[in-house]
Amino acid sequence: QVQLVESGGGLVQAGGSLRLSCVASGRISSINVMGWYRQTPGERRELVATISSVGSANYADSVKGRFTISMDNAKKTTYLQMNSLKPEDTAVYYCNARAYIWNSDYWGQGTQVTVSS
Repeated sequence: QVQLVESGGGLVQAGGSLRLSCVASGRISSINVMGWYRQTPGERRELVATISSVGSANYADSVKGRFTISMDNAKKTTYLQMNSLKPEDTAVYYCNARAYIWNSDYWGQGTQVTVSS
């Protein structure tokens, strides 16, 4: 019902910046919250940041002050601006969309972010 496509990952040196984008398609009017999660091999997927359709944002403590999430609510496109990147930010980053009406979570395919020291 909702499809998500991420872009913007890559390789960057520590201290650098990247901007991730996620475009939703399908029944986008049903989306209430969009967000970004990340996962490293052998670890659980963890929250990075979320933003609601009314603009309320939430961040993991590890990224506060460095990452900024935003959303074009009409297009249901979300962005994650990542500044002052650290090697520990290296992970596959996944876009998420949550639709309360369907009680469903949707995920993108993931985009690799690698931060070299």
